[in-house]
Amino acid sequence: MTEAYCVKCRKKVEIKDPEETKLKNGRPAVKGVCGECGTKVFRIGKP
Repeated sequence: MTEAYCVKCRKKVEIKDPEETKLKNGRPAVKGVCGECGTKVFRIGKP
């Protein structure tokens, strides 16, 4: 599973409903929802 840092929980959490995207400069990224609190999380880089 893909992990990202949740600012609200202040720790790394697993991304719920991950969605792969690309930034304007072409770099890959993953966005989704924190599995614990439901806040949006974002991670730059390959999943």
